[in-house]
Amino acid sequence: MIHLYHCVSARSLRPLWMLEETGLPYQLHMLPFPPRALAREFLQQNPLGTVPLLVHGGVRMTESAAMCQYLAALHPEAGLDVPPGEAAFGAYLNWLHMSDATLTFPQTLVLRYTHFEPAERQQPQVVEDYRRWFLARLRAVEAQAAQAEYLCAGRFTAADAAVGYALLLARHLGLEPQFGPATAAYWQRLQQRPAYQRAMAAQHAAALAQGVPTTPAPDTRP
Repeated sequence: MIHLYHCVSARSLRPLWMLEETGLPYQLHMLPFPPRALAREFLQQNPLGTVPLLVHGGVRMTESAAMCQYLAALHPEAGLDVPPGEAAFGAYLNWLHMSDATLTFPQTLVLRYTHFEPAERQQPQVVEDYRRWFLARLRAVEAQAAQAEYLCAGRFTAADAAVGYALLLARHLGLEPQFGPATAAYWQRLQQRPAYQRAMAAQHAAALAQGVPTTPAPDTRP
């Protein structure tokens, strides 16, 4: 059994979406955001106090994009992995790493300095600079989505789930209206996937059942 520790609509949505895509059995453990402050017992599971945390037997992982790759490789029958023998292998790895290091990273600074810092520590110039950073890097998605339905390999892969979360986070930040037309259409396709819809429903149901707020609380990892 795979155990996933998750906050509503945090980065842990990436592996949750992948679990629904693969059909692998899992148990979802919901936490209030931020867990390092509101669920101190979680530090015994993950000293970083961040989500996601994925536990699978002796495997313990804390990086959401790596979890996407792990789950795709664990269940190759789902077609979500791109193995080294495929021509798109390099592009697949690049999109996976770009999803967090290039696309989610600047958004976390926007979140931190608009929502999670006290008024005297908020930094409007940092917010504007990193908002522009994100939108500039999003041009890579726009260019690829203008010529293909998915990011690589001619099919939906773990890279799409990883990048798709960055687009969801952009929605929470009010940046969705600034998507280019190809990115907007790509994001609509992703949201129409049954596994994405199941993941959204699963987190809502689990939050209600476990007494955790159901409002989105994206992970800033300050």
